[in-house]
Amino acid sequence: MKRFPHRLADCLTVMALPVATWFLAGCGETAKLPHEAGVGPTPQLPAPNKTLMPTVNIAPAVGWGDTAGPTAPPGFAVTALARGLDHPRWVYTLPNGDVLVVESNRPPKPEDAQSGLVSRIRSKVMGMVQKRAGAAVPSANRITLLRDADGDGKAEVRQVFMQNLMSPFGVTLVGNELFVANADALVKVPYTEGQTRIDAAPVKVTDLPAGLNHHWTKNVIANREGTKLYVTVGSNSNVGENGLAAEEGRAAIWEVDAKSGQKRLFAGGLRNPNGMAWEPDTNVLWTVVNERDEIGSDLVPDYLSSVKDGAFYGWPWSYYGGHVDARVQPQRPEMVAKAVAPDYALGSHVAALGLTFSHPRGMPAEFANGAFIGEHGSWNRKPLSGYKVVFVPFIGGRPSGPPVDFLTGFLNADEKAQGRPVGVALDKSGALLVADDVGNTVWRVARAK
Repeated sequence: MKRFPHRLADCLTVMALPVATWFLAGCGETAKLPHEAGVGPTPQLPAPNKTLMPTVNIAPAVGWGDTAGPTAPPGFAVTALARGLDHPRWVYTLPNGDVLVVESNRPPKPEDAQSGLVSRIRSKVMGMVQKRAGAAVPSANRITLLRDADGDGKAEVRQVFMQNLMSPFGVTLVGNELFVANADALVKVPYTEGQTRIDAAPVKVTDLPAGLNHHWTKNVIANREGTKLYVTVGSNSNVGENGLAAEEGRAAIWEVDAKSGQKRLFAGGLRNPNGMAWEPDTNVLWTVVNERDEIGSDLVPDYLSSVKDGAFYGWPWSYYGGHVDARVQPQRPEMVAKAVAPDYALGSHVAALGLTFSHPRGMPAEFANGAFIGEHGSWNRKPLSGYKVVFVPFIGGRPSGPPVDFLTGFLNADEKAQGRPVGVALDKSGALLVADDVGNTVWRVARAK
């Protein structure tokens, strides 16, 4: 298994350039196709374009002013449910209306996780990308509770709910047990409705693949009955360059028994699945997935897809069904042959992370049936893509039209990131909540009164 494209390694060695030189220069190539070509049920997929150096193009993080914020369509009001948070990544609404905000970032890497010149170069580059994007901050490792008792879109209560966690991300409540997906394990604590702080020590439900944690975010969602939990685990690399042994149990969604903690692989070949939600009409599980990088600005589209029990979605050997990735060695034609094509492309490198389905109680007709998706924004594409929340309409449990921009303005006129959306959820009234990890804010988007 190749550890990194040889052309890049040779170039960096021969030219002896400091990493910052080509990083800050914004190397690579510009998209040949319009963004819309990589969107929809049948995206246009050009031939891979492996450049001498990968495209590195990211919006520098600058944050918002004290009162500035993103823009929603006419008829909606945007308020800051809470500002001044510490890298908020995920939001979850409890039955009584309290909102849990997960403040988190990647865990430290083990000292022996990177070996060799090329791996160290890759690690250095990605560290610089994260710093430029506003992501190179220590993890707060906590969950904060927000309570908006008077319904004005601004939380009057802000309380540390849980702390001393391990790079937490997903949260879900089943009965009187709250499950938290840490970077290394699924844990649970007892919960009583209305409580504003949990001091009980978390109990491990099951271990989750950790170590290098190239993709560290782990999400969790429960089925309607509360008997099964579904946990996402991203890959440990872009396309397996750290060896397949490092990918054991990764690039997958696991099904976990809520009582016993026993688990089984539910679906595989999903490079980096994050948001999950149950489609309300069909009760089918859907997810959003970040696809692979470094084969061009037009490849590969991130996607929204239903998740079939036992299905394999191609990573690392192929993408969008049978499109072979020649970088991955050895090739596995038998795996490519069984790869399922995803349902709906969202565009290349948008970094789709958050997913929730809308509800008529809080949304007008044009946004009442469909999926809201938090697109964190690209680093491997020219021009930039993502950096917004989009809405994909659904009819009969399937996408029925192109994505509609719902929350924008995260990029300013100079293409600097005032914010970057991650997790999305509905509050108790049906308004949309958005975790913004660069703006350090949770936004609430509700019908204007």
